[in-house]
Amino acid sequence: MLRATSSDGTVLAYDRSGSGPPLILVDGALCSRAFGPMPKLAPLFASRFTVYTYDRRGRGGSGDTPPYAIGREIEDIATLVREAGGPASLLGLSSGAALALEAAAAGVPVERVVAYEPPYVNDGSGTGSVDHLARLHGLVAKRDRAGAVRYFMRDMVGVPAPFVLLMRMMPWVWPRMKAVAHTLPYDATVMRGFQVPAARMASILVPVLVVYGGRTDARLARAARAVADAVPGARVQVLAGQTHNVDPHALTPVAAEFLGSGRSCAS
Repeated sequence: MLRATSSDGTVLAYDRSGSGPPLILVDGALCSRAFGPMPKLAPLFASRFTVYTYDRRGRGGSGDTPPYAIGREIEDIATLVREAGGPASLLGLSSGAALALEAAAAGVPVERVVAYEPPYVNDGSGTGSVDHLARLHGLVAKRDRAGAVRYFMRDMVGVPAPFVLLMRMMPWVWPRMKAVAHTLPYDATVMRGFQVPAARMASILVPVLVVYGGRTDARLARAARAVADAVPGARVQVLAGQTHNVDPHALTPVAAEFLGSGRSCAS
C-alpha cells in the first residue's frame, strides 16, 4: 500500500500496478481498492497501463476530513494524478463515473474518461426524485449503518429484498458494506440530486466514453445517453448483456481501446 496526502491533509491509500500510461480507477458507493469491481479490473488493465486503485476518503486505508465536499474528492483525484507524474486517464463506475466526470469538468489534468453508468436517474418520474441525501444523513446520524446500507440497496439501487437478505448473510460482504456506510451520503452528494449537471458536463474538454449495459435499468440507460449528450463530442457504447454490475471482462476491451488508441467507438 502506498500513501499520498491530499490538499486538505487527508491521507489517501492507493496501490499501483502494471506499466504504461497512467489510469486511475474511481470506485462507486461502498467499494474500495480491496472490495468490489476494482480488484478484478486492475489486473486486466495492467498489461497496457500503470493502474492506480485507491480508497476514496472515509474508506479502507484512507483518512477522512470533515466537512465533506465534492471539491475535496476532486482534489483527491488531482493528488493521484500528481502521484502518477502528470495527466492521467480516469475510469469510473456508477457514482465513481460521476466523480470522474466532475474531476474532468473541474480542470484536473485528465487525458480521457470512461464513465460506466453514472446514475443520474432523477428524471422527475420515479424514485430518483426522492431526497436520498437527507434520508441517508438521517440514518448515518442515528449510527444505523445497516439501515443506511439497506436503504441504499433497496430504495436507491432497487436490489430485490431477497438479494439484500442474502447479502446480510454473507460475512465477507455485509460487514465491509456497513464499515463504509457513513460514506453513502458522500456518493449522494456527488450525484447532485441525481440529475445530470449539464452545464458542468458541457465544460469537459477531453474525450469521454460513456458506457452502459444492454440489460441495465432503463433509467440508467437514459442517464448515460443524457450525459453523452451533455459532454461535447462524447461517445456512447452499449455492452450487450450487461447490467449495472458489469463484468470486468466485458468492460475492459472497450475501455482499453478507447483509452489506448483514441479511435472512435461505436455509438
